[in-house]
Amino acid sequence: MLRQAEQPTTMTARAWAVAASVLDPEVPVLTIEDLGVLRDVTVDADTVTVTITPTYSGCPAMDAIRDDLVLALTAAGFARVQVRLVLAPAWTTDWMTDAGRHKLREYGIAPPTGRRAVTGPIPLRLSVRCPRCGSLDTHELARFGSTSCKALFECRACLEPFDHFKAH
Repeated sequence: MLRQAEQPTTMTARAWAVAASVLDPEVPVLTIEDLGVLRDVTVDADTVTVTITPTYSGCPAMDAIRDDLVLALTAAGFARVQVRLVLAPAWTTDWMTDAGRHKLREYGIAPPTGRRAVTGPIPLRLSVRCPRCGSLDTHELARFGSTSCKALFECRACLEPFDHFKAH
């Protein structure tokens, strides 16, 4: 249970820290804060409200993230937890933290390099750097990898397959 003497800003900061530590179930080296999925945390009286945005509408991981948020916050002493799922503005890889991009690379997933170009008649994708050997001599094997937010690539230098987190 929360201590009565805690100020709302202190409780909000503590609730944010707990929510920010929840791991993404599909890429367990990333927190939802690393991913940019965690959008807001507020504390009003005895209720913590957490706002999250999925990487894709219909993302199957959101149910697990919601459950993990409720479990983590109630275990931290917050009596009531409400999780709001918002679709607008739409999530973008620009919301990922630099730490999250580094963790992806260390985990063997090529992080997104920035937003896709949304203007012009033909989108042009530059090379994706291999997270294992650093080579730019890579090619896409499949548009969808282990999850819909990743594509499957192969490095021609080290011959290793790897996921690439799509930029959008």
